[in-house]
Amino acid sequence: MAVVDLNSDMGESFGAYEIGDDASMLSIVSSANVACGFHGGDALVMHETLRLAKENGVGIGAHPGFNDLWGFGRRPILGDRPADIEKQMIYQIGAIQGMATALGMRVGHFKAHGALNNMAAVDFDLAMATARAVMAIDPEMIYVALPCSEMEKAAEKLGLRVAREIFADRAYEDDGMLVSRKKPGAMIEDADEAARRMVDFVTSGEIESINGKRIPVAIDTICVHGDSPKAVSTASKVKKALEEAGVAIKPMAQTMGSK
Repeated sequence: MAVVDLNSDMGESFGAYEIGDDASMLSIVSSANVACGFHGGDALVMHETLRLAKENGVGIGAHPGFNDLWGFGRRPILGDRPADIEKQMIYQIGAIQGMATALGMRVGHFKAHGALNNMAAVDFDLAMATARAVMAIDPEMIYVALPCSEMEKAAEKLGLRVAREIFADRAYEDDGMLVSRKKPGAMIEDADEAARRMVDFVTSGEIESINGKRIPVAIDTICVHGDSPKAVSTASKVKKALEEAGVAIKPMAQTMGSK
């Protein structure tokens, strides 16, 4: 039986501002990428997200990003050196590890957020900075990366376990990178279409670009963005379609094994 993880970015609310329906998503997904305070999230939100994840048997991961609450971490920040980014990643991973320890949980994976993820996917020095941060904190932590990206190469160079991620609600370029949100067609708005695509991608071992090109990839985890208005519907339909196609949904920690 084919096995895949279903993840979502969560814990991105901040103070009085609520983003996403984390409680509903945590009843669907198998892994949660929890914001660490730089692009979203705060101490109370982080604790509650982790508590709900534990209650639902959902695996947890660090989801650090640029120090950009105003732009939700989706604005490129060009001034920081890779060495500075590395320290910011260590800081954020440490924050979620502390909160998880208080709840008797373990942070099992790392996934960079937003603009940082997009930039590190094509910049090897930036990718290495994020991978070094993970290696410094916990070499057993799973490193989530786009297939064919510089992040995948960086993680492999350092000997980290890599979970290759595809997105249910995003379109792809011919080189396997995500279509920029600034371009038409970047987001897959139709939940049924997202579900159909994920069954096709997982069972065929290929992703299809916005131009129809088929790209063979290893697929370990599927992301549904938690801040989308249709996030819960999309995640529910993707999970149902995969299970009906004979694909088991399990957390990364159960599907990736150990080094």
